[in-house]
Amino acid sequence: MQRHGYGGTPALRYRYRVAGCVLLAAHLLVVGWLALRPLTAPWVSAAHLEPLATIRADLALGPWDATRSLAAGVLPFAPLGVLLPWAGGRIVASTAVSLARTVFTAAMVSLALQVVQSGVVGQVLDVDALLLNVTGVTVAHLAVVPAVRARLRRRAEVGPTRTVRREEADLGLTPTIPRVGIAP
Repeated sequence: MQRHGYGGTPALRYRYRVAGCVLLAAHLLVVGWLALRPLTAPWVSAAHLEPLATIRADLALGPWDATRSLAAGVLPFAPLGVLLPWAGGRIVASTAVSLARTVFTAAMVSLALQVVQSGVVGQVLDVDALLLNVTGVTVAHLAVVPAVRARLRRRAEVGPTRTVRREEADLGLTPTIPRVGIAP
């Protein structure tokens, strides 16, 4: 039988995937709700389609405001860097392939959210928001996923440990009767 990069027992893989899918769905619902709320603003600027223009404008505000503004773009999507691979359930996977798959999926989700968000009152399409979202996903994935997968692989290689009771250790081998054959 061909293995597809999944490690652990089937029940363990199933529990990981279900937990990952539930957390992923909850996170996407919260991010979608926060992003698609209408904003009350006296005016709305045009769509920001020039890459890094908004980031440069944020950096010109000063260190505290720039940090707050950039973190508001990076942090909402950062958990997807962990939740997407977790929902996939693969314990044995190439880091580069996993990163590419995760970043592409997060970029498509972010792009879809940006396009839908542009139809909401007070919200505009911003390419830099897409870049910041993908940056957050990439950093979170690289910081967490390879280390967690390595730990899960080590745990799966060792296998479950069972403590031997003292009574079991003292009994020794099971006695056999030589005349009795093995049942069919």
